[in-house]
Amino acid sequence: MPKTVYVLNGPNLNLLGTREPHIYGRATLGDVEKLCRATAERHGLAVEFRQSNHEGEIIDWIQEARAAKAAGLIINPAGYTHTSVAILDALASMGAPVVEVHISNIHAREPFRRRSYVSQTARAVICGFGVDGYALAITGLAAMIDAKD
Repeated sequence: MPKTVYVLNGPNLNLLGTREPHIYGRATLGDVEKLCRATAERHGLAVEFRQSNHEGEIIDWIQEARAAKAAGLIINPAGYTHTSVAILDALASMGAPVVEVHISNIHAREPFRRRSYVSQTARAVICGFGVDGYALAITGLAAMIDAKD
């Protein structure tokens, strides 16, 4: 049975492809999910892929991943990156590697976007590669998981 990684997406990512395409591109969240599943399959991993506009639901999923002993977690917390101590606290208890992903380069945007609470618990941060950052995150996470075995 393949090891499972959770890929969690925060608020407004359900609008990918139509929301500010000059920043986030034209790929949809469905396209991102297909990319994640294909990349994970190449590394012998299974994916739980989810998106929510609700902070509490994202926290519940992080706790679910912990309880399920997921091999790792990839999170694009979107706007919660800069505001959510609650998501930070949930990730701190994860026990498996966490990779933070952003489609845009958050350091080249507005000053408030340059502060990430999530980065404090992430083993790695990928930003600015568009949706391909998700594939990079899965590849990197797979290497972390293999190094642990």
